[in-house]
Amino acid sequence: MVSLLLLLLLLLLLLLLLFYLTCEVLVIGSNLPIIAAPGDDVILPCHLAPMFDVQGLTVEWSKPDLKPDPSDRLSRVEYVHLYRDRKEVPDMKMASYFRRTELFMDDMKHGNISLKILNVSEEDNGRYRCFIPKLQSRVKAAVVELVVGEKICFVDVCGSKLKFLLTIYDSYVFLCLLDPNYGKMSSTPLHPRNVQTPDPEDTTQRNSEEKKIQIYLCIISVLVTFLVHLW
Repeated sequence: MVSLLLLLLLLLLLLLLLFYLTCEVLVIGSNLPIIAAPGDDVILPCHLAPMFDVQGLTVEWSKPDLKPDPSDRLSRVEYVHLYRDRKEVPDMKMASYFRRTELFMDDMKHGNISLKILNVSEEDNGRYRCFIPKLQSRVKAAVVELVVGEKICFVDVCGSKLKFLLTIYDSYVFLCLLDPNYGKMSSTPLHPRNVQTPDPEDTTQRNSEEKKIQIYLCIISVLVTFLVHLW
């Protein structure tokens, strides 16, 4: 009887552990750099998985590689974009991003905290950190890298002029083939949920499924071991 109670208690603890690990909300960015040309409007993808309403939380977008001046004791952290108390807080925003950034307010209830930056330039190159300080999670932040191209070149291939975006950034060379209609106005509106980088998302989902399988196997192994010793 005592052994059966111990078995049930162990099973309950393992199920609670499984529930915690599989239901934890995580901040997810992009494993791939976001590449754009000067003058483009870009979206730095970041969201919570599973979906979680963040309208009542603080969301901080910053550039982690920019450090405050240590000689200035009055210097403070400045943000690319700061969302607090259900609205943007421009007072602590970097001057170069004034009126150039926005969140998708209507989608924040679904966990979308992607940042849109208008009219990017080469000065915007670098890593961007999305951080939710009061999120009850082990993963409260994600980093997205933005690479703004230096120039667009045209290459004649079999009579067709192809457009390439050539970028040299941080000792790496990026050569991206552009859509033939790049630069032309489109009458089809783009919704932020349609502007995605699917590869990081797919990778995250696969890792999550693999993690669940490993946990299930661990639980089964522990239970089998316990039953063997019990008998």
